[in-house]
Amino acid sequence: MAFYELRQYKILPGKMDDWVDYMETVIIPFQVAQGMVITASFRGEEDDSVYVWMRRFESEAEREALYAAVYESETWSNEIGPKIPDMMDRSGIVVTRLNATPKSGTQ
Repeated sequence: MAFYELRQYKILPGKMDDWVDYMETVIIPFQVAQGMVITASFRGEEDDSVYVWMRRFESEAEREALYAAVYESETWSNEIGPKIPDMMDRSGIVVTRLNATPKSGTQ
């Protein structure tokens, strides 16, 4: 059964525009190229430290394989990952797994 991963990040002061650009031009395209399904990406309307995005996985086995493909890659380790702490407070990451309800349009 498919499930979603809601990821909430705390972006450093004055870095939201840089973060959104990095997500949309580097991180999301890289993850999609590895097979990730990104279903949404949001920034806070009133709080410029809030960034939220969602990914969908068909199974836990798929999630594990995609995590390995992304986060264990040389590209992530050497190029993408090292730039993240300049824009995001990693201690503020909140990841919530979600299952769609029976009448949800995301089924």
